[in-house]
Amino acid sequence: MGEKTEFEPGDKAPNDGEYTEVGEKSFHTEINNPKRVTLQKGEAFPETSNHNRKWKKLTKARVH
Repeated sequence: MGEKTEFEPGDKAPNDGEYTEVGEKSFHTEINNPKRVTLQKGEAFPETSNHNRKWKKLTKARVH
C-alpha cells in the first residue's frame, strides 16, 4: 500500500511542507487561486474552500 497523497480537512500532515488545494479529480481539473498552507508534521489540515477539494503536497520541479 502506497503513501496517501491527498488529505481532507482535519487529517494530520504526514510531513513538514507546503500543501495546496486540488479539485476532486486533480489530474482533470485545475482550480483558480487555490489556498496554500505550510504545515509541520502532525498539524491538522484546515478547511478547504469547498467540500469537493482536498489538500495535496506541493512538489518542487527538478531542473536537469
